[in-house]
Amino acid sequence: MPASAIRKLVPFSEAAEAAGVKVYHLNVGAPDIKSPDCATQAVSARCNGMHHLSYTHSAGLIDLRRGMVEKYYRKLGLDIETSQLLITVGGSEAFASAMQIAAGQGDEIIVVEPFYTNYQTYAFLNGITLKAVHSDIREGFRVPDISEFEKILTPATRAVLLSNPCNPSGKLFTKEEMLAIGDFCRRHDLFLICDEVYREFCYTDEPYFSALQIPGCEQNVIIVDSVSKRYNLCGARIGCIISRNQEVMACALKYAQARLCPPVLGQYAAIGALDTPDSYFQEVREEYIRRRDCAVEALNAMPGVYSPMPYGAFYTVAELPVDSAENFAKWLLTDFRMDNETLMITPAASFYKTPGAGLKHARIAYVLEVPQLRRAMNLLATALSEYDKCLKK
Repeated sequence: MPASAIRKLVPFSEAAEAAGVKVYHLNVGAPDIKSPDCATQAVSARCNGMHHLSYTHSAGLIDLRRGMVEKYYRKLGLDIETSQLLITVGGSEAFASAMQIAAGQGDEIIVVEPFYTNYQTYAFLNGITLKAVHSDIREGFRVPDISEFEKILTPATRAVLLSNPCNPSGKLFTKEEMLAIGDFCRRHDLFLICDEVYREFCYTDEPYFSALQIPGCEQNVIIVDSVSKRYNLCGARIGCIISRNQEVMACALKYAQARLCPPVLGQYAAIGALDTPDSYFQEVREEYIRRRDCAVEALNAMPGVYSPMPYGAFYTVAELPVDSAENFAKWLLTDFRMDNETLMITPAASFYKTPGAGLKHARIAYVLEVPQLRRAMNLLATALSEYDKCLKK
């Protein structure tokens, strides 16, 4: 089983911090934004006087399922029923279950690369092969023509899997791109698994277009969602899987019953989070735009570095002037110091399936406040200059 590309360098980071080095973490999507008060207060209220924590229904508390449908999805104009939503242990369980429902041993799923590296982990665990349609950093990760999807289609293909907005690239799929992919799935009777956990983090004036809105794909679409990023409740480990396909939901419940129930305290937090005011999301969006602009401007000002402008999530993929982004990322933690500080980034090669792709790419998570982010970018610029000198020795 492959190690997590996002966390495999953690021992080097821990060693640096144990030695007193300050490490700026740009490697993981763990926002520092405050969780809504209504979420934490809901947990406190539920726990007051509680004597024990019982199992909930395997599909999740009915108050949470009904609340997500009525207070969140229908507010977005996404018309689903409570029976079409099941609570999962984070978005991770949702896409793991979706992949197992859609495909089995020896089957294939098409992904648009770069893609979230844990898709590969769950494919490996279940004997599923991922086949990649390549999107290019120099084209802003534009989705290629559907003919590229047709080229890798085989009798073993069962689904298309993508995240929108995309982790790691920050690519926001357009309505036209989503309609084209939906048409491809419909024509070939494939599932479309769409990971929409970054739905709130879109930086254009166009309204977000969900896979649930693709006409004629009601039986094809499986949605993966989570409260982790939306409400900054990563540790709550609450997500959901959504489909209008009754067979899909019946299968999802079987997997849910096998793990008994989702985290109870996390469900309480998610119920409370449904009362988050719209002003919270607007403030968070504006904050991330400031951080994005700071990071991307700084990256593109560094000699030999290129980063396209991301229009979603809180990541960007940058092409670095290095021999190997993985070697460079490790060197940052083991060798580079400036005023006893360094930074941590994620090598992006594991976000690709195409051999040799992404070797010089790194995912940058702009999850720090602007002053800290600016300092981290200064460290990165200095490190790249010193690394180049090291290679020439």
